Amino acid sequence: MTEETQVKEAEVANVEQEAPQGQGPELTINDLNALKSIIDVASQRGAFKPNEMMTVGQTYNKLEAFLGAVQNQAQGNAQGA
Repeated sequence: MTEETQVKEAEVANVEQEAPQGQGPELTINDLNALKSIIDVASQRGAFKPNEMMTVGQTYNKLEAFLGAVQNQAQGNAQGA
């Protein structure tokens, strides 16, 4: 197992599993980062069939673009404050 894979697995393990009490299910940026890591690790391990690769790749690219936009927005807000 590579060091990169071990780091990603640790990141996934560190994601909080609890939803705030009194509220419905919530999906956070940390959850989306965990999903991205899960897709990356699963693809490295060959968990997807060849006919699934295009859909997985497109979804991964959308997720990566969204997270990048959120990160850029957060950096812009931090610099503007």
